[in-house]
Order: sequence, then structure tokens, then C-alpha cells
Amino acid sequence: MSKVLSMILAGGEGSRLYPLTQSRTKPSVPFGGSYRLVDFALNNFVNSDLLRIYVLTQFKSQSLNQHLSQAWELNSLTGNFIDAIPAQMRMGKHWYSGTADAIYQNIQFIKEDDADLVCIFGSDHIYKMDIRQQIAFHEEKNAVLTVSAIKLPKAQAYHFGIIEVDAEGRMIGFAEKPAVEDAKTIPGDPDHVLASMGNYVFDSKELQAELIRDAALENSSHDFGKDIIPHLYPQGKVFVYDYTTNTIPGESGETYWRDVGTIESYWEANMDLVKDTPPITLYNPKWPMHTYYPALPPANFRKTEEFDCRISRSLISDGAYITGALIDKSVLGSKCVIDNGTEVHESVLIGDSHIGKNCKILKTIIDKDVHIADNVQIGVNLEEDKKRFTVSDEGIVVIPKGARVGF
Repeated sequence: MSKVLSMILAGGEGSRLYPLTQSRTKPSVPFGGSYRLVDFALNNFVNSDLLRIYVLTQFKSQSLNQHLSQAWELNSLTGNFIDAIPAQMRMGKHWYSGTADAIYQNIQFIKEDDADLVCIFGSDHIYKMDIRQQIAFHEEKNAVLTVSAIKLPKAQAYHFGIIEVDAEGRMIGFAEKPAVEDAKTIPGDPDHVLASMGNYVFDSKELQAELIRDAALENSSHDFGKDIIPHLYPQGKVFVYDYTTNTIPGESGETYWRDVGTIESYWEANMDLVKDTPPITLYNPKWPMHTYYPALPPANFRKTEEFDCRISRSLISDGAYITGALIDKSVLGSKCVIDNGTEVHESVLIGDSHIGKNCKILKTIIDKDVHIADNVQIGVNLEEDKKRFTVSDEGIVVIPKGARVGF
């Protein structure tokens, strides 16, 4: 296989995930009890034995940088690395103006490397992927660029780059975030579109030339979806990798991919983990899910004279201390304390929070360092919740980091 350099775009502001992104960048948002969103992209590279990785950061990156240093340190003596690269304004006094500009402003790392191929992936989707299989497809087609793609409902087209492809897998059409009524559907399937996952495999020299060409254009937005792909695909050099053909060792069944760009999709993805048959597993020893695990005792569950401790369909992280509470279909991060008589249903507790006695929590996302007093109800009366908290259009309540509720 060709020598590969990997670059992960991890500078997203994540405004649609507010208030979870009030003090952290989107890739640093905790997920699934023990992980950060960026861990899924990193695990895909590491489990694919692609261990030369730059992580490009930008907004509110302190928690992300700390996580990378704690969880993803590699021995540089082997020639492998996972390095966080902050925005350094090498090309002028401005932030990254688009995804292509983020790579262009760090083009010296590509120029100084002898890699044949450059993988450029996003960092805020939940999925598993053996990236070597996309690389093999790229090499087989002798492509300049290979874009991974997935079938999605047409109603979601306005969130993604929508692709048209010929029988050989060559891209013959592309529209970045079109209106739903304008989105080209899959032939023979009027209800679905073929969407770009934002995962790119480039020929290194062609990528450098394209970035330099695009950077010189004053009217460009310097974005892969809006500018680079539309310029390249008419030349017949862009191919599309079907993500549904990707296989993971030790797993069978349909591939899973979820964009978690909104509060609703973030909550739904967490709830996927606690289904009776989860569509994505965290328990495959042949595809281990690395992250940072702090030195904490095991979770502790205690009954009282009044209440049993009942846990069902839930993920509970280390350091949790649950006394006489009912936890159902929920995800709890580390060091969550839940007191006697409280019920938690269909909720996500990011961690380091304390819920008092006789509370009822329903369809709620609770950020870190939250303290909830006794006898509080959240998610039960949404009109009242809207006066105090962020409530999504679909009725998911979000308690911001550090909040004190009911005191």
C-alpha cells in the first residue's frame, strides 16, 4: 500500500450543538459515556494501522488538546505520531475560511512529507470504517480523489454534498447542500440520495496543486465541497467509494454512520447505543475503542430500605455512585451521583454531576458539573423547562455545564 499521511479536521465550532459547545469545540463533545466525538475518527485510523496523523484544531480547543495528550500519545521513535496542530495563521492573520483553507494553511506538513496519499477526514461523525479499504479502491481506480459516500433519506439532502455516480464509480455530478426539492436522487430510488461523508483520499501532489490553485482565487470559499470537488470531478478524476461495502473484523450486518450535528441527532445516537440490539457496538475486541480512562473506581449500585437500585438498557461509566435509583435507557459518564428515589429515563449524563433525591429526569442531556436539588423534574413539563433551559424542537432538554438547578 502507498505511504499515507492523515489529517483530521477538528476545528468545528458546532453552533447547532449549543450549549454543549459553549466551552468546547464540537469534536471534543463527550459521547457514549466514555468517549469524545473525535475518538471515532481516531479509532478508525489507528485500527486501520494508519498511524501518522495530524489533528487540525481551531475553536475552543483546550479540552480537545488535553484529551489528545492524555488518550492518544504515540511513541515518535517509531515514526508514528498523532499531533494536534492549532490554527497558526501562517498564510495571513485570519482563521481557517473553509475546509480546504485549513489544509492549505498547513500545506508545509504535506510538502515536507514523502507520502503518496493524503487522507482528509472529519472528526464529528459516529461510525466505524477500515480506511484501508477506501485506499485500496482509490489505488485500483488510479484516482486523484476518492470520496466516501452513503445512502441517506432525500429529506436530509440539504445537510450534505449530494453525489451522482456512473457504473464505474466515477463522480459525474455534485451539489453542495442543495435544497431538498433540487437534490438528485439515486436512480430507481426517488426517496434517497447519495451523500458525501466528508472523507477524502487524495493523491498528495495533486492535492497540493489544487490547494495552491484554489487559494489564489479571490471568489472561492476555499471549501472542499463548494470549490475543490466541483472543480475536479468534471475532469473524470474523482471516484466514489461506497461505504456500505466496508467491513470491520469481528462484525457483520449493516454499516452504521450518523452525523451528530444537532441536539436531536446527538441524543438519538446515544440512544442507539442502548437499544436491545445496538446498530453499532463498542465491545468488539478486534476493533478496540480507545479513549482516555481516568483512574476511577468501578461504578457502585446500592439499594436502600425504601428503593431498590434498578438499572436497565443503560451504559454506566466508572466512578458512578447510584443509590436507590431507577436508570432506564440512559448513558451515564464518569462520576455521576444519583440519589434515593430518583428516576432517569432516555437521558444522557456527560459526567461529574449530582442528581438529588426523588427527581424525575426524562429525555434530557446533562452536561458536566451539574448539581440538581431534591424533588426536581426535568423533561416532564417542557413549557416550564423552556423558561430555564435549551429545549430542542423535538423536546430534548439540555442542561448546560456547571448549572445548579432547584437551589
